[in-house]
Amino acid sequence: MTIIRLATEHDLPAILDIYNDAILNTTAVYDYNAHTLEMRQAWFTAKQRDGYPVFVAEIEGEVVGFSSFGPFRAWAAYKYTVEHSVYVAQRFRQRGIGRLLVKTVIDFARQMDRHVILAGIDSANEVSIRMHKQLGFEETATLKQVGFKFGRWLDLVFMQLILETPTRPVE
Repeated sequence: MTIIRLATEHDLPAILDIYNDAILNTTAVYDYNAHTLEMRQAWFTAKQRDGYPVFVAEIEGEVVGFSSFGPFRAWAAYKYTVEHSVYVAQRFRQRGIGRLLVKTVIDFARQMDRHVILAGIDSANEVSIRMHKQLGFEETATLKQVGFKFGRWLDLVFMQLILETPTRPVE
């Protein structure tokens, strides 16, 4: 059984392993070099300081995936828009874990009165694009050849989900 819960600092080594696998072996992260535990700790501390959640998926005590969201852009008028990310350990992919993690992000974004959730997904990641569509996200843009990894140009698809919140937005 998969449990989705808020991450703790104890989960960071597993989160780091999952993220580094994505960096080194996929185009899910447009980065070349593995991150360090110190980098993940700084990321986690910033998420906590800024009030953004980090969720983990756990099966029989093992962290097998994580998700989070944070600000889309720094300017004030974007305050109701967040960009999310979701990663699942390679051997646990295509078991519905990513879907559970994204649903949790959606629910939490609603609770935080956010209005738009964005996802930036490599255009070759058909599984993630399909899952996001099934959860109500719409493709809104494709940025052509914005990344270069594994000897080829990468296109980035932006998808968005518009929520019914907040009921009374303010400037």
